[in-house]
Amino acid sequence: MFRKFAIPAAFAVGVIGFSGSVQAATGDASCDPYKDYSCLDAYLGDGILERIANYYKLEWGQDSAPTDPNAPPSRREGWPGAAATSSPMPYTEWPTGATTSIGVSLPNAVDSPLMVGIANTSAGHWMQDNHIQVYGWINPGMNLSSNSTRPGGNAPIAYAYTPNTAELDQAVLYVERVPDTVQTDHIDWGFRLSAIYGENYRYTNAYGIASYQFNKDNNVNGYDFPMVYGEVYVPWVADGLMIRFGRYISIPDIEAQLAPNNILYTHSLSYAVDNYTNEGVVFSLQANKNWMIQAGVVDGTETPPWHNQNTVTNLFPNQLYPGKTFPKDPGNQPSLVACIRWESDSGDDTVYPCIDGINNAKWGYNNLQWHGLTYYHRFNEHWHIANEAYYMDEHDVPNLRNPTAVNIFNSGGTPFSPPYITYNSPNLAYCKNATELECNVQSVGVVSYLNYTPDARNNISFRPEFYYDPQGWRTGTGAFTRYYEVTLGWEHWLSPQIELRPEISYWQSIGTRAFNGNVAAGIPGNKNATTMFAADAIIHF
Repeated sequence: MFRKFAIPAAFAVGVIGFSGSVQAATGDASCDPYKDYSCLDAYLGDGILERIANYYKLEWGQDSAPTDPNAPPSRREGWPGAAATSSPMPYTEWPTGATTSIGVSLPNAVDSPLMVGIANTSAGHWMQDNHIQVYGWINPGMNLSSNSTRPGGNAPIAYAYTPNTAELDQAVLYVERVPDTVQTDHIDWGFRLSAIYGENYRYTNAYGIASYQFNKDNNVNGYDFPMVYGEVYVPWVADGLMIRFGRYISIPDIEAQLAPNNILYTHSLSYAVDNYTNEGVVFSLQANKNWMIQAGVVDGTETPPWHNQNTVTNLFPNQLYPGKTFPKDPGNQPSLVACIRWESDSGDDTVYPCIDGINNAKWGYNNLQWHGLTYYHRFNEHWHIANEAYYMDEHDVPNLRNPTAVNIFNSGGTPFSPPYITYNSPNLAYCKNATELECNVQSVGVVSYLNYTPDARNNISFRPEFYYDPQGWRTGTGAFTRYYEVTLGWEHWLSPQIELRPEISYWQSIGTRAFNGNVAAGIPGNKNATTMFAADAIIHF
């Protein structure tokens, strides 16, 4: 109920004006909670809508929420220093996947107007006492592109799928409990339940979890539940052990699907085509303050446990799948995830090599064998850089150059043929040798973010990228294609709750005309280059 009125209330205050001449609706506007935190409740008032509106007004033009002088320490003593400040960055710690950060995480720590609004209700008191928060954001976006095919003409550029349009990228709701990992005297637990609606569901889709929207109907907008997990934190094993189980965002990457976790609006091509979500269990062991070891077992990438060992009738027995049945998803099998992370005492440097989804690499629904490294370095309080490089591979992918293999696919002879998947099936490959029915495939991605932060409400980021897709396996656009991209973006925070991210980018493909087509609709691209201006807003509640 509350998410329906939190944002309109904020905009109502915005229309009236945030100049400072407007008084709080019925609360005590004579106090300044940034100077005297004890008067915060009086400033906010009593009604839920009133408190939400006044909280947006209070934070307008500020770098952060007012500070509670009685709040417990948010960082374990002697721990490496914080990597950045949020705002303007989307993180304070360098991104680490599949775990709540050990040593620096507290419950009830999210700055949420909705939680402030309901704080004095019986439900709010119960949630506070039990360390449960409900919050989220609305994320509209737009782009002006040199492409014109609608929908999908910007692809393989991600998160701005359709050119020259405005859209709802994502509306997201979280219900979560964050374990207290600063303390070391008791076991704690947590969970996150998430829901997303909008165009961005395309980038979290798992085959078998409401995937009819993407794989049957190819809807532009849809819903998903990208994170449904629980956590148990055990402080007595080394410097802390976190156990996460359920569906979670995949371990690697600088970027993530959820808008507030990203520096820029659009995503790199490297991120757009790699692992998104896993289902399984991951153990994250903080061996000491500098070293973390992660290991776990998942069931492949973007494929749920209930597909494991499921078979379907083979409508067209053939050389690739000669039996009467085949697995519903050959990529759904026990798979290894593992990482080692080193962080310097200052927090200025982090090296984070990982492998993700490692199994026999059989062609499956995004059965991506990810091997990569991220490296972060802070030069000083204004400059830092994030770097990522990876190699992905898969085996036994049907050959688009071989007429027999193409006929097998089109006739229903593979697990991902029609009628099993109507749209957005795993891509076939342009194998080097036209005589082979299938081949092994690879791709390479390299991307960096160079960030300049002049103050706590602004960050300017430059993203250069190179991506190589020799068999057209990940992008689906053509063989031996090399992609180059440069993006310049500005992340500007109007308040801790509202941020704007305009950017301009140039993308080029060499080897294939990759842009201004629609792979899902069978429309080939007809452009080698794309220039795009894009912008989004993130309105937190």
